[in-house]
Amino acid sequence: MEKHYWLDEIMKQYGDELVRLAYTYVKDGETARDLVQNTFMKCYEKSETFRGDASQKTWLYRITINQCKDYLRSWHHKKVRTISYIQEKVSSTTPSAERVVVEQAGNEEIQEVLFTLPKKYREIIYLYYYKSLKLEEIASVTDLEINTVKTRLRRARLKLRGKMEEAGVHEG
Repeated sequence: MEKHYWLDEIMKQYGDELVRLAYTYVKDGETARDLVQNTFMKCYEKSETFRGDASQKTWLYRITINQCKDYLRSWHHKKVRTISYIQEKVSSTTPSAERVVVEQAGNEEIQEVLFTLPKKYREIIYLYYYKSLKLEEIASVTDLEINTVKTRLRRARLKLRGKMEEAGVHEG
């Protein structure tokens, strides 16, 4: 299959899913879409280096997560975050369309509580429960040791359970 047809196929197959993944990191729909575009450009450039050690989906997740982490470390993000914080304090609290879409993936109250978790726990919960990745796949995608993934998942569950009890939210 020619390279550009291959790219079209993976964009159709994984595009929305990767945008939702990126959104869990950056919490901004426009930025999430931009980062996924960068993922696909990098994927196109590096397609020959894909060895098939991991699934194509895992490979794409890893590239997307790395794009998000790079963005979150960038000067631009820190500047935008500061401006957004100020605007958020000044503007109304209507939820964004992107957040509404993400929240439709499950119980809205649980989603709200999930967004209060630190990023390192939120990403593990998201990949495990919402994307149904196995612990080994999560370790590969996040570039963490399997025991670190297990520990973070356990701690995330405890934190989530505590926050849900605090908020009076019940699963299901």
